Amino acid sequence: MDLLTLTALSILVAGFVVGIVVGLTGMGGGALMTPALIFLGVGSGEAATIVTADLTAAAVYKTGGAAVHARHGSPNFTLAKWLIIGSVPMAFLGPYMVMIFTTDAEQLDRVLKLSIGFALLFAAATYALRLYINLRAVRSGGFTGDPDPKIKVIPTLLVGMLGGLLVGITSVGSGSVIMIALLMLYPGLSAVKLVGTDLVQAVPLVLAAAIANIAIHGLDWSIAIPLIVGSVPGTLLGSRIAPRVPQSFIRRGIVVVLTMSGVALLDKAGWAPLGREETYPALIGLIGLAMAVLVPVVWGFLRKEQGLPFMGAPTVSELDSWTYGRTDRRTSRETPSTDDRVDRPVD
Repeated sequence: MDLLTLTALSILVAGFVVGIVVGLTGMGGGALMTPALIFLGVGSGEAATIVTADLTAAAVYKTGGAAVHARHGSPNFTLAKWLIIGSVPMAFLGPYMVMIFTTDAEQLDRVLKLSIGFALLFAAATYALRLYINLRAVRSGGFTGDPDPKIKVIPTLLVGMLGGLLVGITSVGSGSVIMIALLMLYPGLSAVKLVGTDLVQAVPLVLAAAIANIAIHGLDWSIAIPLIVGSVPGTLLGSRIAPRVPQSFIRRGIVVVLTMSGVALLDKAGWAPLGREETYPALIGLIGLAMAVLVPVVWGFLRKEQGLPFMGAPTVSELDSWTYGRTDRRTSRETPSTDDRVDRPVD
């Protein structure tokens, strides 16, 4: 009967809406779902309960995306192996580390909300950095795809460990943070292999994080089931309508929402940015409004710095397609930019 309540319906709707955003843009996932559920107050607003349910749902839809990539041979399995070796143990240990350093449920909830808040701000900054790296690469002649780059074992292990710790504690970062690190470590890796590798390593990472959180906190099926039921069809629908939706505005909106959510969660945990006991909701709205106005202006000046017009091509969605301006070293041809939506990273 817990599945036939107004709360369950709100979770299902939230999962469906976030799923559409993920299908449209390839980003969102835990970075949008976790704060949405916290602000809805599901599971009494307890961060640990929500993170566990979100990781369980993510394990379902990430497995499907990874299976498609594995069938088409796009992942670099050697690179994924070293990422997994680094990420899985940390994803499993992360929740236990938080438990060790917290004394009661109230402190645990505060620590998790602080961690998620900072992770959201980190994810927003990471996405902006990713676009800037792509912009510079396009202006310098584009990426040269190398299907089998030499693996940098130690840096790759460290990336996996950081990503695993972040995901295990907050459920945020399996797509955004690890993806930008791979882009910086292996700039020549072709687009489809870059995304495919990230999806393949994300499956055991999210599973390990989910298992550890379930072992510690248990799984609230009244949250997990409607979340899965809503998010899967939402993702499919978003993927189908993506070609007909102007994504540049959606992507910028997500960065603004991530920033506002991060600030609001820090405030909810008692870490008021201005040193007050609380941050007024109007201030958080003002931060969002300022970003909505300033981000396009700053982006325009960055484009001018690279010798491009203030507005125009390449657009934000083209730069974020992971194929714009990329070439394969073996064929020296530009990789098409009409990827299947499953090729996009999911956070």
